[in-house]
Amino acid sequence: MDCARAARQALAVYRLGRIGYEDGLRWQRRAAARVRAGGPDALALLEHHPVYTLGPATRPQDLPGGIEALRRSGAEVFETDRGGSVTFHGPGQLVGYAVVDLRRLGIAPVDYVRLLEAALIETAGAFGVRACRIAGRPGVWAGGAKLAAIGVRVAGGVTSHGFALNVENDLSWFDAIVPCGLGDAGVTSAERLLGRSPGTAAAEDAALRAFADAFGYVQIDGSSSCPGREEAAVGG
Repeated sequence: MDCARAARQALAVYRLGRIGYEDGLRWQRRAAARVRAGGPDALALLEHHPVYTLGPATRPQDLPGGIEALRRSGAEVFETDRGGSVTFHGPGQLVGYAVVDLRRLGIAPVDYVRLLEAALIETAGAFGVRACRIAGRPGVWAGGAKLAAIGVRVAGGVTSHGFALNVENDLSWFDAIVPCGLGDAGVTSAERLLGRSPGTAAAEDAALRAFADAFGYVQIDGSSSCPGREEAAVGG
């Protein structure tokens, strides 16, 4: 098997536990450097300490109380370069950071987002939640509310950031913002929809299987090795 094909088929998986947002950013930078150097694509599965992240599409009206009110709530606040508007990450929410070379996969950024959505729909279905897409609104929806957000950056053909799936997190944190800039839509979680939580560990396992299926990875250990300038950001 040639080096490029081996790297395309392999996925390095990292289960990082609960970490700070800056730690997540550092991991992504290191992972992107390895992928650009020819290493296998990488997926980190984790939770964050409470943090509000502001994408470039964030508007003043998306922060009704302003940034200082968010900080006074006890959460960190970061401006970020992923696509989309403002959202919240915290304990009980499964975050996936995917660092993927789209050129090796042979797909465009918009196709990548659609595949992420498909993987999240499959993930939700694994623990009994019927989820779907809504045209023009990136992410995954269930019961008329947003179950999972997607925010992606693509630089030199390599992705960063990824998805956030509400499993058993405290949804009241979203009350301080207009999540993803959508004033006419609420947020939900697997726990709210099911009346019980499937657990974040089970959600991690389901998300990993669905992600690998969606993108065709056949080696899930990162043992492969083998290698930018347009930039794009999509999300919501």
